[in-house]
Amino acid sequence: MKTTKTLRNHCFSFYLFLLIHFCFFLSLICSTEIPPYKDPNVPIEDRVSDLLSRMTLPEKIGQMTQIDRSVASPDVLKDLFIGSVLNGGDSAPSPDTTPSMWADMIDSFQKSAMETRLQIPYIYGTDAVHGHNNAFGATVFPHNIGLGATRDEDLMIRIGRATALEVQATGIPYTFAPCIAVCRDPRWGRCYESYSEDTDIVRSMSKIILGLQGFPPLNHTKGYPFVAGGNRVVGCAKHYAGDGGTQGGINENNTVASYSDLYRIHIRPYEDTLAMGVSTVMVSYSSWNGVKMHANPFLLTNLLKQKLGFQGFLISDWEGLDRITSPPGSNYKDSVKAAINAGIDMVMVPYKYQRFITDLTDHVMSGQVPMSRIDDAVSRILRVKFIAGLFERPNADRSLLNMVGHKKHRELAREAVRKSLVLLKNGKDYEKPMLPLSKTADRILVAGSHANDIGNQCGGWTITWKGSAGNTTLGTTVLQGIENAVSNQTQVVFKEKPDSDFFNNNDFTYAIVVVGEPPYVESSGDNKELMLPADGVETITNVCRKVKCLVIIISGRPVVIEPYVDMMEALVAAWLPGSEAGKGIADVIFGDFDFQGKLPRTWFRSVDQLPMNYGDPHYDPLFPFGFGLDMNLASRRKRHHKLYLSSSI
Repeated sequence: MKTTKTLRNHCFSFYLFLLIHFCFFLSLICSTEIPPYKDPNVPIEDRVSDLLSRMTLPEKIGQMTQIDRSVASPDVLKDLFIGSVLNGGDSAPSPDTTPSMWADMIDSFQKSAMETRLQIPYIYGTDAVHGHNNAFGATVFPHNIGLGATRDEDLMIRIGRATALEVQATGIPYTFAPCIAVCRDPRWGRCYESYSEDTDIVRSMSKIILGLQGFPPLNHTKGYPFVAGGNRVVGCAKHYAGDGGTQGGINENNTVASYSDLYRIHIRPYEDTLAMGVSTVMVSYSSWNGVKMHANPFLLTNLLKQKLGFQGFLISDWEGLDRITSPPGSNYKDSVKAAINAGIDMVMVPYKYQRFITDLTDHVMSGQVPMSRIDDAVSRILRVKFIAGLFERPNADRSLLNMVGHKKHRELAREAVRKSLVLLKNGKDYEKPMLPLSKTADRILVAGSHANDIGNQCGGWTITWKGSAGNTTLGTTVLQGIENAVSNQTQVVFKEKPDSDFFNNNDFTYAIVVVGEPPYVESSGDNKELMLPADGVETITNVCRKVKCLVIIISGRPVVIEPYVDMMEALVAAWLPGSEAGKGIADVIFGDFDFQGKLPRTWFRSVDQLPMNYGDPHYDPLFPFGFGLDMNLASRRKRHHKLYLSSSI
C-alpha cells in the first residue's frame, strides 16, 4: 500500500510539473506581441519599415521578382521568396477554367508564399484591359478606342468597378490596366489600347482608375497609392512614357520629341492618375530620343518619383530588361543594373528569374546597385501590398464567384457599345437617311466576316494574348443582335461572302455588311497600309452595288475606306465592341437609342497623310477628330466639318 501511495504522489507531482510548465509556455505564447507589420492597426509606413528591417537580401530581391504562372512551383515560390506571379502572353489558364478553378490556382500560389519565414503574401497580376478578358465567360467591354468615343467619365468609372469585381471574383488583386497611351499614329499595333489621339480625352477616360481602385479621400496625398477594400483591385497606368508617339507608329520604337512636347502630350495623363492614387506604373518598351525608357533615370526617378511624388511601385514590361540592349538579351547583367538604378522596382521576368536574381545579388554585393535602391524598391512593393489589404485578405473571396459575366455587367457593356458607335454617313441624300432601320422589313441580308464572330468583334487581348476569330467566349454576335431585334415576320438571311451571282434570285429590303480587321496585338498589329482585308472590300463591293446597305466597320483604328464610301448608304464605326456588340449595335441601328459617339481620332483619307492629328498644318481628313452624326433631323443635314469640331472636341 505504501508503495502504491508513493507512486501516486510521484505521478501527481509529475503531472503538476507538466501542467505548470504548459501554463508557463502558454503564457509566453500569449504574451508574445504580434510583429508590427502583421498588425492592421499599425500605420502602413510603420508596417513597411518594420517588415523591411526583418528581411534578408534574398527576401528583398525575391519581392522585386515577378514570374510567370507556368513556372511558379511551390519550391520556386518558397525558396526564392517570389513577390509576384502573372499570367502573361498566352500563359493564362485554358478557356475551360472556371472562376472557382482560377481562385484555386491563385490560392495555391498564396499557400506557398505563406509558408515562407515572414509570410509575405505574393501579388498576382493579369491583363484585364477590357474586362477580365482572359477568363472565359467574363464580360468583355469595348477596347479603349471605343470607350474614347463615348467621352463618358461616369461610364468609365462603372466599367472599372465591374471589371474589378470580376477580377477579384477569380482571386486576382492586380490588373495591368489602364493603358493611358496617347496614340499619335494609327499604324501602331496598340492604337486600339489608346483612348484617343487627344491628351485631354485620355486624361478624362483615365478615371477608370477610380472604378478599379476606388475613390481616394479628399485629403489624399497625390502620388500615394490607394485601394479601397476587397472589391477593388490594384491598378497600373501604362506604358510610361511616350509609347503612342513612336516614329512611324512602330511598336517599341523611338519617340522623338522635346521634353515639353513629351510632357504636354504623353506625361500629363500620368499626373492625373497619380492624383487618383494609382498604385503601380508600367514602363514602356519604347525609347525617348534614343534612350530606352527601362533605363531612363531622369524620367523614372527624377520626374515620376521625385518631382511628381509617385510612391507606388514601377514595374517593367514583359521581359523589358531584355529590350534595353540590341540584340535583345545581350549584356543582360548590365541591363539589370541599368534598370534597377534607373528606378524600376518590380521586374516582370517571366522565365529568366534565376539569372535576374543572381545578377542583381551580385550587383548589390559589389556595390554597383546600392542597398538603398533595393530598400526603396521593396518598400514601395510592400506599401502597395499593405494598402491592397493582402496581409489581411491573402486568399480569394469565394462569395464573389458569381460576379464573372454577371448580367448587370453585360448590360453595362451593352450601354458602352451603344455610346461608342460613331455614325459617319447616313444616306446619300442627307434629307433621306437610311437609319434607323426598319424592324419590320420583309427580307434583310446580313453579310461580312465580322457579322457572326465573337472573336473578331472582341479583338486582341481576349481569352488569348493575340485573340482569334471564332466562338472564343460568351456573348452576342452582331447577327444574333439583329435577329433578336427584328419582328418575327422579318426574314434575316446571313451570307458571309456573297458573290455577285448570289443576288440573281434574291431581293432584299436592305443589307447590313459587317467587316473589319482580324484580331492582333502589339508588333504583329503594326500596319503601314491599314487596308481592309480583301474579303471585306469584296463583300462591300458585291453587296453595296446591289442593295441599299449599311456598312459597320469593326476595327481597332481608322482604316482606308474612302474608295468605298460612295457605294454605301450608311457607315458606322463600331471599333472593337466586345462580347455585347450584337445587342448594343442593334439598340442603335434600329432606333431604340440614338448615336452618341464622336471620333476619338482623325479618320484619314490615305496612309500617305500619316501621322496626322487634329491641329496639324496638313490636316485634311476624310472625317475629322470629333466628328459624329446622330439621327435627329437637324444632324441629317449636311454640315461643314468645322461645326462638328467646334461642338464636340
